[in-house]
Amino acid sequence: MKKTAVLTMATLLLLTVACKKINKEKTEELAPDKEQVTSNVEVIKIALEPKSDSNVSGTVTFTQENGSVTMVAEMEGLTEGAHAIHIHEKADCSSPDGKSTGGHWNPTAQPHGKWGSPEGYHKGDIGNFTASADGKGSITFTTDEWCIGCGDETKDIIGKGVIVHAGTDDFTTQPTGDAGGRVSCAGIIK
Repeated sequence: MKKTAVLTMATLLLLTVACKKINKEKTEELAPDKEQVTSNVEVIKIALEPKSDSNVSGTVTFTQENGSVTMVAEMEGLTEGAHAIHIHEKADCSSPDGKSTGGHWNPTAQPHGKWGSPEGYHKGDIGNFTASADGKGSITFTTDEWCIGCGDETKDIIGKGVIVHAGTDDFTTQPTGDAGGRVSCAGIIK
């Protein structure tokens, strides 16, 4: 009886050690780089929908990592040439002309301008990009002045809207940059 109990205990001990080793190997297999597991990356991908009787659609992906947010917007259905893209006050794309998003997102009450201008700029003043003859355009923009869901009203892009404009931003006309109609819209919603 003692022999059976000792043998059972030894078997259980071996199984426990073997299971721990297998679990450790599985964990390392899934995440061999400890940094990769602890990295805090937030990603939101949203779809742009046509507005103002346009055919402009696409996607916008926001990725927050290491204190910065990178926006990658890819669009199609545009007219050839330069177009503005901005973040607006609301994630409401319900109106046919996109005006339900309100004005440019400007939580720090600055004048409209080119991003980084010492004279001031809105937190939503991203800038211009160029669409090719086939109607495709893209822009990549990175800043540490935005966050995804951090709760800071001067930085948090959640609840805002992305607007693609028919024209270019002149960076001087107040408060819009005279960028023309709103041809595509997406709400930044988790």
